[in-house]
Amino acid sequence: MIRVEKLTKKFGKVNAVAGVTFSVKEGEAFAFLGPNGSGKTTTMKTIVGLNVPSDGSVMVGGLDVRRFPRETRRLISYLPQRVIFPERQTAREVLHFYAGIRKAPRQRADEVMEEFRFSQIAERPVGEFSGGMIQRLGLAVASLADAPVLLLDEPTANLDPHGVKRFREFVLRQKERGKTILFSTHLLPEAEQLADRVGIFVGGELVSEESVDHLRLAFQASRTIEDMYLRYVGSGENE
Repeated sequence: MIRVEKLTKKFGKVNAVAGVTFSVKEGEAFAFLGPNGSGKTTTMKTIVGLNVPSDGSVMVGGLDVRRFPRETRRLISYLPQRVIFPERQTAREVLHFYAGIRKAPRQRADEVMEEFRFSQIAERPVGEFSGGMIQRLGLAVASLADAPVLLLDEPTANLDPHGVKRFREFVLRQKERGKTILFSTHLLPEAEQLADRVGIFVGGELVSEESVDHLRLAFQASRTIEDMYLRYVGSGENE
């Protein structure tokens, strides 16, 4: 469903992403795991078409993102790392607005409002929401369209433990529905619980692709997750 070949993205003289290659099968959950600034967000933005590759190619559903931007965007629901909504709009207004953009029926917005427990606060302005509530609203917006691919960039940022639990339940429901899910995180337990495979990002490079079981063993052999990242870099190859 997603195929990235030798992707490079430069900002001036800085290589934000260098020669990244990976693929995600239909119905698979794939996690980007790595420290902040390792290239996860840049790669995601390039997949969704917000960045133009400096080199390499990105395919979604068999279509080249650069040649068929509108068609590939219809296949994707995207949650950015930083979610911003107009502060004077209510949760209901936000969901109805984005339902219109994604050509989802108005009834779908009401269903999502109930699913993400916004019904009782539907008329409150977004400006009164906490960071976690805004993140949860972003997840609700991302689930409006029945797109086959979900791209979620640091989706549990700002969520409290209850919100994280509900997010994990949400991802598992999407997996049961056969969605292809690509999400980024720097939290190992999140990758372990939700992903089928994990891509390790360090310094703008995808240094390894691992099964969740192999990732768990690699972490057990390291004292901290930072040690694990260094171990991958030091090995110079997939372990």
